[in-house]
Amino acid sequence: MDRLAELFSKIVGRVGQISIWLALILVLVQFFIVILRYIFGISFIEVQESVSIIHGILFMLAAGWVLQLDKHVRVDIFYSNWSYRAKLALNMVGAVFLLFPFVLVVWLYSWPYVAESWSVFEGSADTGLRVIYLQKTIILVFAFLLGMQGVSILLRGLIGDNKSAGEP
Repeated sequence: MDRLAELFSKIVGRVGQISIWLALILVLVQFFIVILRYIFGISFIEVQESVSIIHGILFMLAAGWVLQLDKHVRVDIFYSNWSYRAKLALNMVGAVFLLFPFVLVVWLYSWPYVAESWSVFEGSADTGLRVIYLQKTIILVFAFLLGMQGVSILLRGLIGDNKSAGEP
């Protein structure tokens, strides 16, 4: 169980670390757009649309990693003062009753949506960017990575590993 939890954590962590480079790409593309528009008076809808695509991909790929690092949004009234065993228990309950159902719903509702997009190789109606089907696929990747991290949290809780409770 420990090896599987570690493998899932490594995969989610690596994807998260790679995804942060999208933030730099996002800033550079936006800077390029501003320079083109306000200095040269040139505008490209495709490049502007790519900012939205990169932004969405960045957040969806990084979500599992943020959960892994325990940096996600949490209403923290009591949690920070709890022992690591109490945190493990709460994380396990949260994974089973909140995270896994959420992941399942996202997966089940997104699958037909993504499959339809792939069936026509959907592109943007406005610009002709032919990558919308790839962008929509990230929804399934998002659900998969969150699910992997949820399994890691659950397994680490079962073996009593404090890595899933925000401990170093």
